Amino acid sequence: MHRQPLLALLRDYRARHPEEAACADRITNLVVEHEDCFERTCLPGHITASAWIVDHAGSRALLTHHRKLDAWLQLGGHADGDPDVCGVALREAREESGMAHFEVLADGLPIDIDVHDIPARPGEPAHEHHDFRFLLRAKPDQPLVMSEESNDLRWFEREALAPLLADESIGRMVGKAHAWLGKAGITQR
Repeated sequence: MHRQPLLALLRDYRARHPEEAACADRITNLVVEHEDCFERTCLPGHITASAWIVDHAGSRALLTHHRKLDAWLQLGGHADGDPDVCGVALREAREESGMAHFEVLADGLPIDIDVHDIPARPGEPAHEHHDFRFLLRAKPDQPLVMSEESNDLRWFEREALAPLLADESIGRMVGKAHAWLGKAGITQR
C-alpha cells in the first residue's frame, strides 16, 4: 500500500513527539480513511509538505509571501499524488525558490507536522492541509527566482521572524528548527 511509508513516518513522529499525539493521530486518521489522501481533491483535507529553508550558515530563513493566502510562509505545497513527503518538500522548495541544491537536515525526518485550515476560494471549498515540514539548508551562492505563486521571496534574519512567531504553528516549527540547528552545531546569529 502506497500509504504505509507515511503511516510508519507518523508512528515514528508520534513516538519522538508524544506531546503532539493528537495531531499525529488526526493525520493518521486521514491517511487510513482516504486512499486518495495525496490528491488535492481529497476532502475534508489532503497531504501537503513544506520546507523551512535556512541559508548555509543557518542564520537566515527563506520565506515566500503567498499570493493566494496573503501571508509570509515557508515554501511548500500539495503532494499531487506523490506519497514521498520529503520529496514533495524538496520539489516545492526548488519550484518556489528557483534554487536547485539543498541538504535535508534532521536525519531526513519532518521537524514538525501540522493541520491547518485553508479558506474557501472561488472554485475551491474550505479544506485542511495536513502538512509535513522538513528542515532544509540551501547550498551557498544560488540565486533566488520567485514563482508565480508568490508576491515576494526573501531571506529573513532570525530577529525579523518575530511577527511570524505569534502564530503557534509557525512558532513551534521555527523553535524546533533552531533547536535542531543548535544541537547540530550549525552557526546561528
